[in-house]
Amino acid sequence: MTGYIRRMAFSAGWGPAFAGSFIRIVDDRGRKHEWRGPPQRIVSLVPSDTYSLIRLGARERLVGRTRYCVAPAEDVEGIELVGGTKDADVDRIIALDPEVVVANQEENSKRDIERLDAAGLRVLVSFPRRVADGVAHLARLARLLGHSAGPPATARPAAPDGVHAPPSPPAAAREQVAAAYRAHAAAEARRRERPPLRAFVPIWMDPLMTVHGDTFISDMLDLAGAQNVFEDRPRRYPLAADLGRAPPLPPERVQGRDLRYPRVTLDEVIARAPDIVLLPDEPHAFTDADAAIFRSLDIPAARRGHVIRCDGKDLMWYGARALEGLSRLREIIDAARP
Repeated sequence: MTGYIRRMAFSAGWGPAFAGSFIRIVDDRGRKHEWRGPPQRIVSLVPSDTYSLIRLGARERLVGRTRYCVAPAEDVEGIELVGGTKDADVDRIIALDPEVVVANQEENSKRDIERLDAAGLRVLVSFPRRVADGVAHLARLARLLGHSAGPPATARPAAPDGVHAPPSPPAAAREQVAAAYRAHAAAEARRRERPPLRAFVPIWMDPLMTVHGDTFISDMLDLAGAQNVFEDRPRRYPLAADLGRAPPLPPERVQGRDLRYPRVTLDEVIARAPDIVLLPDEPHAFTDADAAIFRSLDIPAARRGHVIRCDGKDLMWYGARALEGLSRLREIIDAARP
C-alpha cells in the first residue's frame, strides 16, 4: 500500500478498525456512532451502498434493502425488501432490529431518517459530493465491517494445484478499498493529460433538469475527461426564474434550499454547445424519443452523432460501483473526441 493510499485511508477514518474493543465512526452529519464489534445485522437504504457492502463481503450481514437495490443482481436476491429510497418501511426496518441502517442524506427522505433516529437505531448517513468522498465512504464501510487497513499478517497457503486460494473476505475488502484509492489517483493524474470534452447530462426530461458543478455526477464527468457545461448554473427560485421568465429570489430567501439541480431550457443547452450529450437510464429513463429531441438541436453533439444513452449507475453510484464505471465513461467520452 502506497503512502498516498495509507494517508487517504487514515483521513477517511479507515485504519485499525477497533479503538479498544469498539468501532467508532463519524458520519456525514457529524454524528458519532459506536459499536462493540462489527455489526452483523445491516439494513441498507442506498443502492450504491448495498453494492459496496456486498463487494466488501457483507452479503450475509444484509437483512434489508430497498427495491432499488438491484445490484449485484445475483447477490441481492433473498435480502428482504423494506420499501423504497424515499418511502422506506420504517416499521419493518425497526422490526428487523438492525445494528446499523446505512442511509444517504440526498437519496433518503429526511422524515424516514428522523423516524429511525427516534426509534433508537444507529443510522449511518453519507453525503458524497465528489468521487473522492465516495471512496472515503467505501473505506468507512470497510471499517464498519471490521476490516483494518494493514496487510494480512500471513500469506494464505497455496491450494493443492499450486494456485493460491482466493483471499479471505477481510483481505479482499482491504484490497477493494486500496484499489479504489489507486484508481481515483490514476484518474486524477490522467484527466490532466487531455483537454476536457464539453458535456451535457440531463437527469430529468419534463421538466428538463441537469446538475451543477457541486455534485457527484459533475465530478465523475470531470474525472472521466469531460466538463459539465452547466457546472456554473445554480437552480433558481421560483420556477419562472429558473426558466428565465422572472427575476430570481435573493440569496437570503433561498437559504437551506438545494441549488445543485437546475431546470434548464433547450435554448440554454444550445447556448452551452456541448460536444457530447449523455442520457442516463436513471433517475429518469431517457428514451429514443428523448434522444431524438436532443439530436434535433443545433449543437456540436448532435451534428457529430454524439447524443448517447448510457448506464446511469456509471455516473451516479458512488463507492465500489463508481470506480468500475469510470473506465466505461472514459471510453464513451474518448470515443467522442474529434
